Amino acid sequence: MASNPIVNMFKVKELRSRLFFTLLILAVYRLGSVITIPGIDANVLLNYFKEAANSSDNAFASYMDFFVGGAFSRFSIFMLGVMPYISTQIIMQLAVIIFPSLKRISQEDGGQRKIAQYIRIGTIIVCAVQSWGITVYANNIPGCVLIENQVAFKALAILTVTTGSMATIWLGDQITARGIGNGISMMIFAGIVARLPSAVSELVKAVQAGQVQLVFVILVVIMLIAIIALVIIEESGQRKIPVHYAKRVVGRKMYGGQSTYIPFKINPSNVIPLIFANSILTLPLQLIQSFGKGANAKPWVGTLARVLDSSGIWYNILLVLLIVFFAYFYTQVTLNPTEIAKNIRENGGSIPGVRPDKTEEYLTKILNRLILPGSLFLAAIAIIPTVIQHLFHFPQSVAMLMGGTSLIILVGVDLDTMSQVEALLKMHHHEGLTKKGKIRSRSL
Repeated sequence: MASNPIVNMFKVKELRSRLFFTLLILAVYRLGSVITIPGIDANVLLNYFKEAANSSDNAFASYMDFFVGGAFSRFSIFMLGVMPYISTQIIMQLAVIIFPSLKRISQEDGGQRKIAQYIRIGTIIVCAVQSWGITVYANNIPGCVLIENQVAFKALAILTVTTGSMATIWLGDQITARGIGNGISMMIFAGIVARLPSAVSELVKAVQAGQVQLVFVILVVIMLIAIIALVIIEESGQRKIPVHYAKRVVGRKMYGGQSTYIPFKINPSNVIPLIFANSILTLPLQLIQSFGKGANAKPWVGTLARVLDSSGIWYNILLVLLIVFFAYFYTQVTLNPTEIAKNIRENGGSIPGVRPDKTEEYLTKILNRLILPGSLFLAAIAIIPTVIQHLFHFPQSVAMLMGGTSLIILVGVDLDTMSQVEALLKMHHHEGLTKKGKIRSRSL
């Protein structure tokens, strides 16, 4: 009888303890996601978001809820999740590449620890600013705030939400150190997966009510399977650039004389352009909902809110343009062809069929050929929820799971986690999760 990989996972003591520890931390995270911050009436929130489910007033809350498992609309202590940390980390990555002083710090002994400290400090600042905006947002909901003293309420809410976000990051770090997979990614993964049951229930109710045809559901499921297969190919695919290193003698030892390759991903920037684009387009919505409501609101505020409606044509056009732009920008600053070519030459390497002085030009051409189709594929995945919502009349909560950031994160985190599980199984002389081939992590 062939061994079962699921059974093998629980036979290995180290893997078993890591799995249980990860599940325990995720359970704590989900528990904190349903605890409302002090001074907020949970019943008023429930009624408000139920009434605003299909309006533009709920656009930003719906976007945030998909990454924190509904914690945002509950105004829970973990309502921001790890999103402030993700945003700060991406900005710091760009800053290290753009600013020479930060780059020098990162290359020093203990420099990465300093950069990590800067990211944590920046995350606290971002959390404080966002949580202050949330207090203004809460005051715009009639009867939501129970504390009459606004100074006390804002101080308490900012402290609670900021502490909750930093606690979430700490829980993610514990998963990375003692559990399975990348902890921060697992937190986002858990938030998205937590929305699946309610989304499926909403779809079933829509089919029973005759709002969605059953044949459309079958068609979309088939499309989803095909999309997931394409995302897996895109996430794990790579273009190998062969590099040959000449032999050289240093002292009594001989170095080089080997051939290797540089792996360029099909989509080198991964999901970062999509996160950047969504963040830029949802920021005005957050500002409008926090500060643009009330009797003194200007007419252009309502117009801007309608233009930036996530199901509108202008939003999706801007989303595609921003994804393509950030894909080029992020790839050029992270995979600098000039530095790669310089490192190859300094180590006595060369690309077969390419003159050494043309190495940079060749790498730039290869990257440009990868970025354009990769960014367009990413943009196509990003607008799939809108297409499904309008074409098949699916509920928004279901459509958002069919593509966009959520689908790419689900597939990517799943690949990374399965890759780590397979490595631990093989290290303990067990078969991997797959009989043929191997699972390739997206972290090339």
